[in-house]
Amino acid sequence: MSPTVNRPVPPYLQIADHFRTLIKTGELAEGAKLPTVNELAQGWGVAAGTAAKAITQLQTEGYVTSSNQGTFVSIAHKQTTGPDRLQMLRATGNGYRPGETVEVVSSELTEATPDVATGLDIPEKSPVVRRRRIYRDDLGVVTVSTSWLPGEFAEAAPELLSTDPLPKMTFGLIEERTGRRASTRRDVVAIRPAPADVAATLGVAVDAPCLTMTNIYWDQEGSLTEYAVDFLGPGRELSAEYSLG
Repeated sequence: MSPTVNRPVPPYLQIADHFRTLIKTGELAEGAKLPTVNELAQGWGVAAGTAAKAITQLQTEGYVTSSNQGTFVSIAHKQTTGPDRLQMLRATGNGYRPGETVEVVSSELTEATPDVATGLDIPEKSPVVRRRRIYRDDLGVVTVSTSWLPGEFAEAAPELLSTDPLPKMTFGLIEERTGRRASTRRDVVAIRPAPADVAATLGVAVDAPCLTMTNIYWDQEGSLTEYAVDFLGPGRELSAEYSLG
């Protein structure tokens, strides 16, 4: 059955949202070809100009690229944050950008500090898995990323306590072993002072102001699964694009 248009939302945004969702969930993988403008227009019952506007929207957001051969899913170049890596993992099977490497510098079972306990909504000093990673590319350090997860995950996935890279990343391993799929997140962008260990890696002074993103994830049942803080390297930026209709 062909899709139908919901009139309160501009048709081109409905089309763009449809394909954006398929890309984010991995149903359209990296390199997958989208329908042509004429095929979209016919399938959705809209004008060719509306279909073309939907493709342009996806291009603007960085989900696809177009050439003489057609329009293809292409998100690998735009990934920078934890949520972006999750999106790319589901779409491509790989959570790293081209030329990017990851070093897991520590992974251990420890006690939840007050901020981690708040982030995961657990009592202070509860057991948590703490994993720290350094992402690098040809320009240097992309981010120093630290994640905390409920301690029981270590029982189902003991690999979380290893410093070996995880082929499916933390998200994929947890989903595979527990069935708990990261479904909702909250992002908090803030300037925070760099702790001594992070400052050394970033090459900045201790307590120097750094751009950070904090991510909190919930599974499909609404239970918290991860609390993560990324300290971005000098010169890095966070950006997002939204359609205003």
